[in-house]
Order: sequence, then C-alpha cells, then structure tokens
Amino acid sequence: MPTVSGPTGTLYRGREGMWSWVGHRITGVLIFVFLLVHVLDTALVTVSPQAYDAVIASYKNPVVGLGEAGLVAAVLFHAFNGIRIMLVDFWSKGPRYHRQLFWGVLAVWLVLFVPFLVRHLSIIFSPVEH
Repeated sequence: MPTVSGPTGTLYRGREGMWSWVGHRITGVLIFVFLLVHVLDTALVTVSPQAYDAVIASYKNPVVGLGEAGLVAAVLFHAFNGIRIMLVDFWSKGPRYHRQLFWGVLAVWLVLFVPFLVRHLSIIFSPVEH
C-alpha cells in the first residue's frame, strides 16, 4: 500500500494540483451563484418594472462594485484554469507540465486582472456619479 506524505489527517499535499482543483471548484460555484441571481433579477422586470428598477438601483454602491471585481477575478481564473485542465487532459505532455501550467495561469490572470482592478476601483470610488 503506498504511503501518502502530507499534513496529518489529509491526503492532500497542498501542491499546485490541489490548489488548482480547489480554485476551480470555488470559482465555478461563485459564477453559478452570480448567474442564478442575474437570471432572477433580470426576470423581475417581467413581474414588476418598478421592483426591477429598485433592485438595479440598489446595486450602485461600492460593495457591489467590489463584488463585480471578484466576479471578474473568478471568471478569468476559471477560464484560464479550464484551458490548463484541457491541456493536462488532452496534451500528451500536459501531466508533465501541470505545475508550470498552473503558474502560467496565475501569471496570465495577474496580467489581465490587475489593470482591470485598478481601472474598476477608480470608477467605483470616484466622487463623480457614473
């Protein structure tokens, strides 16, 4: 029977593969929750346009703006990690390079997300109403 080294009580070693798996599941659930809320609040327009307008108006605050930034972060990570997963699964050399691919996903994520975040935060916290 093979032995598993790692923290006591866990089979995981806390390496890139595990964090990729965890991140992919968490971002997938967050994206699903957003899509569910989005469909429900958009469907509200057919029930009561006034209620829809009130809900949309309530979204215009910094907390929701930060949530939007989190959504973009989740979508970017989920998309690029999904490409990494396909490469690991379907490219013959994918398993050999899965760690490097994970770090590549994080690098591309940072390069795309940081400029977006700077711009988005400047809009959220600008004194002028948008």
